[in-house]
Amino acid sequence: MAGKGGWLERGSGYATKWTGSSVAFGLAAGTILVWAATGPIFHFSDTWQLVINTGTTIVTFLMVFLIQRAQNKDSHAIHLKLNEIVAALPCTSNRLISAEELSEDEVKILSEHFHKLVELAKRDTDLKQSHSIEDAEADHARKQGGRPNEGTACDSGKGAGAKGSKTGS
Repeated sequence: MAGKGGWLERGSGYATKWTGSSVAFGLAAGTILVWAATGPIFHFSDTWQLVINTGTTIVTFLMVFLIQRAQNKDSHAIHLKLNEIVAALPCTSNRLISAEELSEDEVKILSEHFHKLVELAKRDTDLKQSHSIEDAEADHARKQGGRPNEGTACDSGKGAGAKGSKTGS
């Protein structure tokens, strides 16, 4: 997949890699040292200061976009990998696939549900029993009812808890 994309995408990819290198840092530090050393030669004039101010402003402006591009690409790749994990595991909730596309209110509601799951899990001594809010509530209700602890389908990898058979999967 490397090397694909237009010239702008390839160029920004190369620039992102290069600007994060030791050579780029050395060049930037060297530029500052040369500029500082030439201060007495130019009598620390306004033009001398303007040169470094203009140069650093331009570099900073371009770096903002390179950094944002790299973060967007990394974030998207991480989300795809997490979506693959959620989709592949038999006892996960498919509601979390592409959770990054939810509105802030939806994320808040989902977060509140997971806080509820944490509270239920704190009361549970077996850390491997609960895999979703529904499983946690059902397990907690079953345990409170005094029934013997039956293994869940997620523990054995088969049965009613298999992917797609839970409510909300």
